[in-house]
Amino acid sequence: RSPMHQQIYTLPALVRETAQPFDAAARRALDFATCTSVKRIYLVGCGDSHHAPVGAELAFHQLTGVPTQAISSLPFSRYTAGYLPATGPKTNLVIGVSVSGRVSRTIEALDMARQAGATAVAVTGNPTGPLGAVSDAVLETAVPALPSDLQVAVVPGVRSYLASQVALLMAALRIGEARGHLNTRAADAERAVILALADKIEAAIDSCQAIIDQLVDAWRGAPMFEFVGAGPLYGVAMFSAAKLLEATGEAALAQETEEWSHLQYFVAEPNIPILLLCANGFDADRMAEVARAAKSIGRPLALAAPAAADEMAQLVDALLPMPADVPERYASLVYSIPGELFAASRAEALGRPYFCDFAGGRADEASAIYTSRQIAEPLR
Repeated sequence: RSPMHQQIYTLPALVRETAQPFDAAARRALDFATCTSVKRIYLVGCGDSHHAPVGAELAFHQLTGVPTQAISSLPFSRYTAGYLPATGPKTNLVIGVSVSGRVSRTIEALDMARQAGATAVAVTGNPTGPLGAVSDAVLETAVPALPSDLQVAVVPGVRSYLASQVALLMAALRIGEARGHLNTRAADAERAVILALADKIEAAIDSCQAIIDQLVDAWRGAPMFEFVGAGPLYGVAMFSAAKLLEATGEAALAQETEEWSHLQYFVAEPNIPILLLCANGFDADRMAEVARAAKSIGRPLALAAPAAADEMAQLVDALLPMPADVPERYASLVYSIPGELFAASRAEALGRPYFCDFAGGRADEASAIYTSRQIAEPLR
């Protein structure tokens, strides 16, 4: 199958390969004083490196016992850093995610965080890059190299996104254990659950691939797509939309479960497929209502959920069965699979080049992701 498919198929092994090294890296990056002093945690990043923190926010709440906010780098650096509360050394912790370590806005976010008195930790695969240079500590997330036969194309990122998620979860466990929010036995049990997600990801790939291929055929003429989720799965909705637009160049929208009812419910075009993402957790009752609403206006519907979500399953055109017993705080690692497979399969079916082949004026990096001007001090 396609290069993107081939990288998706490596994800179970990637969890097994990175869980222990990233756990060790988290212990090195987050010293005891930082873990025990922190009162607020901010998770910042851009693109996939924002989607991963949104997926990890609930895990930070539950595993660390510390209020945590996932926020995109620009809103943090320009609109938040200047107003961090002056509550003492190491009380504000800002964790910035950038695989390349070169994204201007995330570099700016950690620079502004430090100037505002916060502790800045970089989660990056490039520890000696500019992001690491403005950080107090680096949690290195170097991803094992692919076999040479898979290094044949620039592919929408799936491995780096998963690696960032694993690293963030290990950081949360390190903080929670050091603070005494989790005892060692409980923390080790959580680490075992994370490692076992490799099997869950494998099961999700096996159960979804054929159904995804059918949806690609059924939805071939769709003008755009919507991905809907809440909590950790809002991060997955954003990531899924990102993979589709990167893989095919088509319009794709991510929306939070409640917001869909207030906004997309009123879109006149009925032929916009929706992929609903529900771990049958905190948002299950609201997602069932959204599914009924979407069905009532004639939207094509698919649902990624465990089999226990039988009420919702009766309302949709296709159920993408997710493995049972995935804690909602870890759902983002598994529930990203349907969107990844859909993007890969649709691009393959349509014969679309990834990233629009960087054509149409995109070759000169006008987006300035790596070269954007950075502010010199926090704005107030």
